[in-house]
Order: sequence, then structure tokens, then C-alpha cells
Amino acid sequence: MIKLISFLLRHSKGLVVGALLAGIAAGASSMGLLAVIGARINNHMPPSTLLLVFVGLCLIYPVSKAASELLLATISQSAFYNLRMQLSQRILAAPLRQLEELGSPRLYAALTDDVNSITNALLLMPTVCINMVIVIGCFIYLGWLSLPVLLMSLGFMVVGVFSYRLPMRLGNRYLRSARQQADKLYAHFRSLTQGTKELKLHAPRRDDFMSGQLDMTARALRADALRAQTVFTAAATWGQVLFYVMLGLLLFAVPAIRQVSNVALTGFALTILYMMTPLTAIITLMPILSRARVSLNKLEELGLSLSQKQGGEASTAADAPTWQSLELVDVTHVYHREKENSTFTLGPINLSFRPGEVVFLIGGNGSGKTTLAKLITGLYHPEGGYIRFNGERVTDETREQYRQLFSVVFYDFHLFENLLGLSHTRLDAQAEEYLIQLQLNHKVEVKDGRFSTLELSQGQRKRLALLTAYLEDRPFYVFDEWAADQDPLFKEIFYLQILPELKARGKTVLAISHDDRYYNLGDRLIKLENGQLESVTQLDELTHDTSPALASAGNVANV
Repeated sequence: MIKLISFLLRHSKGLVVGALLAGIAAGASSMGLLAVIGARINNHMPPSTLLLVFVGLCLIYPVSKAASELLLATISQSAFYNLRMQLSQRILAAPLRQLEELGSPRLYAALTDDVNSITNALLLMPTVCINMVIVIGCFIYLGWLSLPVLLMSLGFMVVGVFSYRLPMRLGNRYLRSARQQADKLYAHFRSLTQGTKELKLHAPRRDDFMSGQLDMTARALRADALRAQTVFTAAATWGQVLFYVMLGLLLFAVPAIRQVSNVALTGFALTILYMMTPLTAIITLMPILSRARVSLNKLEELGLSLSQKQGGEASTAADAPTWQSLELVDVTHVYHREKENSTFTLGPINLSFRPGEVVFLIGGNGSGKTTLAKLITGLYHPEGGYIRFNGERVTDETREQYRQLFSVVFYDFHLFENLLGLSHTRLDAQAEEYLIQLQLNHKVEVKDGRFSTLELSQGQRKRLALLTAYLEDRPFYVFDEWAADQDPLFKEIFYLQILPELKARGKTVLAISHDDRYYNLGDRLIKLENGQLESVTQLDELTHDTSPALASAGNVANV
């Protein structure tokens, strides 16, 4: 609860304070009405004075309650927005390796289930505060009527709270288990949407998936959620029973122990009955607050705590830096391969790059090529050694600026519908030129920086990713098996036209490739095996016009 209040105060302090004050005023005026009723029954004040107070409280209560609800509606939208934006910023600020280890299903569950749970709890905070004010006021009134009765009531409440917390712990355990099942369920949903074709084509696989994975996880989630709700309902019922027990003690046990007037008994009974509604409301809301606490703890387990200051990687925009040299000095990276239950070590790697060269990076599957590319581009942090850019080490403070050097098309690239971050005046016209060059102009148009469609084959989508990289116009290009999904024609366009064109423009290109017939077009050939730098070959200058691979370059260029 403290974390929830802290989050609200950080993002909507003025509105929260206003809502709480209005809620406190509503609770106090509601409690004041009870005191007026008691004073009128006991004739403690003149009726005319009590009437004025009664009328005033009747005006204050609806006005303050309406103000609290209106402010609460504003807070709810603000909290929902702030929560999702802050969590999104946390995800972008987290190291890429951490996000890869977490997996997209867990992150998606955090952005949906956890955000909803926390937001629902945030919306109830003023309501909880209002009811707590009423309960505290009732206890104060009981103390004014009789101090021994107040002490007995407080003692009974301590026992009640303790007996209530025991089942709540069990319910929270079921909630945590349900939250873990939700992560698994989102992973199955991803398999369901991405593997639809494979499931349709193989009935036994589909049956195993539906009954052995999806159904089993959904049943486990349902069972844990139902167990938690059952425990919370039983605890709430037990809390209501305790109220009636306390009321019975005040009405029958207290008069048997000591003499109590009928007026005092009436005040006790009226106060306890009046206190039951706000206390029942608080008890009813506790499961929602418990779910929010589980969600907050889940975010902290993911390393996405909302209480810490924004740290990690910067998110401010930066221009691509000018550069003269880039060096990897004894760079190493270690990570655990879960599927193989083994540890993979890349490095130590010592490499250097300069402007205006084409470098091919080769090696077997699993040799560390993509990992090295992520290290070079600053997406992974070196666990050993360092990267030196223009003679200076790349640090956490300069890594964001350093990344702006690169335009990358990874093998598992993502394609946005808009050309985000690109705003030069001839954007649409320049994109159209590249669409013609990549033979996509009959399928895709670019208007106001937006692709008309992304419903394309994988090879065509990768060409759009290449177009985006072209428009970024960065000094250093990295292509991770770009030509693997292309037909022979576009492989030749890529190797014989695009790479030489980038080199002519002074760009550096690092191309991960298995197309050995085109290696002679590069300046260097870097080979990795099992995470180790096996060789770096300086390619001799070749007479390109005698190369069989280049014989059709003129025809390709005119396609």
C-alpha cells in the first residue's frame, strides 16, 4: 500500500492530495452525522444548534464526496497513462540481454495484467482512505462514550486482524502462483498466433498443444485464481462474523460485567453498526490490493521496479556521431544457453573498423556472429574488455550516443508501420525511389512516412527493413543474413549494387553472410568459430569486371 501511495504522489501529487482531503472531509462529515445523532438522542446540545450542524454536514458530505469522485476519475486516467509509459520506459532502459532472458510473454503480461492490477488498486486508494477515516472516527467516538469499551474493541480488533491475515497469506500464495501461470499462458498464446499454420497442418501436434499445454496451463491458472478468491471470500466472511461477535459482546457481555446505561448501549450498537459498512468495504478491497502487491513484486523480480529512479540506458534522442576509428579490445561476453544447459563464451575479441570498408563476418551456426554484432552496435555490454570509439572508451554515459552510429537489419528484425524518427522533407519521394530499386513499388506506397501495407512475404519485408536503414543514412551498416530470404536476383542486387553503393558513399558495412561466392567484394573476411576469432583475412584487390559474379551487374543495375 505504501508503494502504491508513493507511486500516486510521484505522478499526481496535487490531485491525490485533493482527492484524499475531499475524501477525508466526506468521511469526517459522515462520522459527524453519527455524532449529531448520538448527541440528539442524549440531549447533549440544544436541538436548534444540532439542526444547524446537521444541515451543514448534510451539505458538506455530498459536495466533498462528489469532489473526491471527480478527482478520482482524473487520477485514474493519469495513473493508467503514467504507469504504462513508465513501465515502457523501464523496458527500453533495461539491458537487451536481460529482456531476451525474460522473454516477450513475461513482458507482455507485465504490460497488461500487472498494469491492470496496479491501476485498479490505485483507483481504490482514496476509497480506502475515506473508509479508514470513518473507522478511526468511530473508534474515537467509542472512546468518548467509554474508554474501557474502546480498549476492549481495539483488543478484539487486533485478534480479528491477526486471524484475518493468516488466510490472506494463503490467498496471496495462490495469487503468486496464478501470476506465474499467466506468464506461461501468454507464451502459449504467442505459439498459438505464430504457429497457426504448423498447428493446422499437423493434427496430433495441434491436439498435444491444445490439451497438453494450453488447456493445462489455463486450468492451472483458473484453479489458482479460484482458490485465491475462495480464501479471500472466506476471510471476508470471517471478518463480518467477527463484527457481529463484537456487537454481541458489547450488547450482552459488557452489561453483565459492569453497569451500562441504555443510552450508552444504544451509542455502542449504533457506532458498531455504522462502522461495519466501511470496514466491510476495506476487507472487500484487500484482495485487489493484494493482487497489486503481487504485480509490483513481479515487476521488481523482472528488474522493472517502479520505485527506483530511471536508470540504465538513456532514452534521449541523439545524432549520429562522426567517427574515425572503432576498436574492440579484449571484448568477451558470456551467457547461458538454456536449451543446451551450457555456457557460451564469446572472445576475447580484438578487432578494428574504419570508415568506407565492407567486412564479411562468417562462421558456423552458433559461432557467435549475431552476438558479436550486438556487442559492436552497443546492444550488449561487454562483460570483459571494452570498446574504444574515436580513441575513447564507450561507457554507460556515452553508449546511447555511440549506438546512433549504426543502422542494422537483424535476422529477427521488426518492421514498424511508420518511418519513425525520419522527418526530412523528401522522405516520401526518396522512399519511392528505393521502392522502385527494390521492386516493391507495385506492392507498397509510402505516404506521410507510412507504409501502405506490411502484408508481404518475409523477403519483401526484409527489403522494406533495408529501405528503412537506407533512409536512416547512418555511417555504419550491419546486415545479419539479409540475403538469406532473397531470391538469386535480389541477392545479386544486394551484393553487387547495394554494398558497393554504400561503400562509395563512405559507409562501413559489416555483413554476416554464408554466400561465399560474393566474399571477394569485401575488404576483409572475419571468421568466428565457437565464439573465438579464428581468422581475419585482408582480401586482395580483385579485378571486378572479370568476376563471374559481377558479369551481370550492369543488367541488375538496370532492373
